[in-house]
Amino acid sequence: MYNIGAILKKQIKDTLKNKTVLIQFIMFPVLTLLMNNAIKIEGMPENFFVNLFATMYIGMAPLTSVAAIIAEEKEKNTLRVLMMSNVKPYEYLLGVGIYVWISCMVGAGVICIAGNYDLRTSGIFMAIMAVGILASLLMGAAIGTWSKNQMMATSVTVPVMMVFAFVPMLSLFNTTIEKIAKFIYSEQISRMLNQVGDLRIEISDICIMVINMLLFVGLFTFAYKKVGLDA
Repeated sequence: MYNIGAILKKQIKDTLKNKTVLIQFIMFPVLTLLMNNAIKIEGMPENFFVNLFATMYIGMAPLTSVAAIIAEEKEKNTLRVLMMSNVKPYEYLLGVGIYVWISCMVGAGVICIAGNYDLRTSGIFMAIMAVGILASLLMGAAIGTWSKNQMMATSVTVPVMMVFAFVPMLSLFNTTIEKIAKFIYSEQISRMLNQVGDLRIEISDICIMVINMLLFVGLFTFAYKKVGLDA
């Protein structure tokens, strides 16, 4: 716990210096507050921008942040120094993961406030966001572990991020994309958020989420065994 706490403190200080990571936590919550209050169009679904930006936030912020943090520290040999200082790989990953998850949940809280939900609905909204953020964390950890440097991490993260963040939005306007998109976790999160006031989850939805997360765990395990953190 001491090592994990030290990693948490280190990441807080690093994020204040790393504007690329910092903006990931801030951008979508701020956009949600602005757009949800500034734009009112007749016939637009209630909290349209809240649900839209919440899904994009899940698909982008946790994934890119974790991948960037791990890849940067591998490139600068910070991870090797940590490993030599008796910090176990799982302690480092837990420290980074908990930090990014909490940071993203703070942003999710701002988005939730923008939606002006009641207490029960807010709890459901935050629970859905928590699961989505965790799934993105796993994928981001896999990419960061596999990447040897920041450039490699960025080249892999961008197309993956585009799929998870923008496909759910495109599925709103195209039925063909919608049929394909239902098999990715961010689309399932988007559907749950759109029904947050009267949530009905089917077994098939749970199976898709579980399969996605198991796939991400498998990718991370493969990357860790193949490349490792201190390579």
